[in-house]
Amino acid sequence: MVFERNLRAKHYRLTLRRDGVAVATIPARGSEKKAREFVAANADWLQRAKQRYDQRPRMADVWTVGTHVLWRGEMTEIRAATETVTSVFPAARERGVQPKVSLGADVFRVAGFGGDLRATLEAHFQRVAKIELTARTWELSAETRMPVRQVTVRNQRTRWGSCSSGGAISLNWRLVQTPEFVRDYIIYHELMHLREMNHSKRFWALVARVCPGYEQAETWLNRNGSLLGL
Repeated sequence: MVFERNLRAKHYRLTLRRDGVAVATIPARGSEKKAREFVAANADWLQRAKQRYDQRPRMADVWTVGTHVLWRGEMTEIRAATETVTSVFPAARERGVQPKVSLGADVFRVAGFGGDLRATLEAHFQRVAKIELTARTWELSAETRMPVRQVTVRNQRTRWGSCSSGGAISLNWRLVQTPEFVRDYIIYHELMHLREMNHSKRFWALVARVCPGYEQAETWLNRNGSLLGL
């Protein structure tokens, strides 16, 4: 249980983060004692929320050929995809075959087919994300005429994205594993924060204007975020 004071909050609030940690929000004039009483009064809700969390689908801890992982919005099988080397250089010919695996139409180089491929593939995913998410953010920035100063792609553990009032947007590399409409929603979401640095009704109206049906993306994230470790 984490207790967090929020100077903007008007009421006590109890939530469960994407990583399963319960958070009790303390309003500006509240106290931790009252917050603990609030948590105790809502113990049944918290228990049900944790049960739902425990029942969420999880990604495999170890990735091998044959494992299904979430990639570009679909559960996709990791398959072996070897490539024969035909180089004129003797050293390259001695290597013979370059181990690779495929996820749908995407092919990634690996050290070999034995052992856990997760670290290697996630490193590839991050490289793809830095190119694709950055480019897409600049595209949507131009479309919405929102002045973005900087775009970074990071390994965030509890957020899909964030932004600063100075125009810097940061995105979670795992968005490259989500469907395009989910990826775009998160980018639109952060772009609209450049107009409204809050989650007020006015903010959500802006999101709805540039991303109609954004609720579907929210639903997808709530149902499938655990497959990405969030």
